[in-house]
Amino acid sequence: MKVCHKCRKELADDFFVGRQSQCPTCGVDLHCCLNCSFCDVGAYNDCHEPQAERVLDKSHYNFCDFFKFKQTAKSSGVADIKTKDKLEELFKKS
Repeated sequence: MKVCHKCRKELADDFFVGRQSQCPTCGVDLHCCLNCSFCDVGAYNDCHEPQAERVLDKSHYNFCDFFKFKQTAKSSGVADIKTKDKLEELFKKS
């Protein structure tokens, strides 16, 4: 599942992400480091692809040939609700 890094809205599986593609919901660039599977803040150049050129603006579209859209697992929502309930219970005032 493809998800926009900014608005967190799901994109269709067949949605083509070209160099200047933008999110249909919020309009941010999709072919950017923040949506790439190689992106890792804290790694050298914030990227795990050693041959990739340095990109300064991680949220703007770029010409990286190694770009691979980050895939996320679909969430059923049930686990999210259970986790939220557990956190609320943990921090509940006595």
